[in-house]
Amino acid sequence: MGTVRGLRLRARQAGMTTLGFIILAAFIGLFAYAAIRLTPVYLNYFKVVGVVEGVLKEFDGQNPTRAAIRTSIARRFDVESISEISARDIKVTQENAGFLVEAVYDDTEPFIANVSFTVHFDKKVLVRR
Repeated sequence: MGTVRGLRLRARQAGMTTLGFIILAAFIGLFAYAAIRLTPVYLNYFKVVGVVEGVLKEFDGQNPTRAAIRTSIARRFDVESISEISARDIKVTQENAGFLVEAVYDDTEPFIANVSFTVHFDKKVLVRR
């Protein structure tokens, strides 16, 4: 009879307490809120990557000029409606093999009270002549 009673008590004790559930829900909610706050930041970064890779596809091996690359970047920024950085923030530097197109920037997103997320983005491509 002692084992039967022990099994009954153990069966009744299975599960999670209300306090444990509240702590777990708060923890999951905090991560969900962080994901909601960071999603637009990463979506904007994917637009910037699309612009930089689009310039690579358009001009790679076509003997481009720096002015043509800059014009293409500005046009693509207007079409994509990128707001976090401007087309002037994209660096286009001449290299031996062509032009290095760099999109390097930080984006800060507020989280809770005085806590913020700062995300560093760095995308570089080499447009060959």
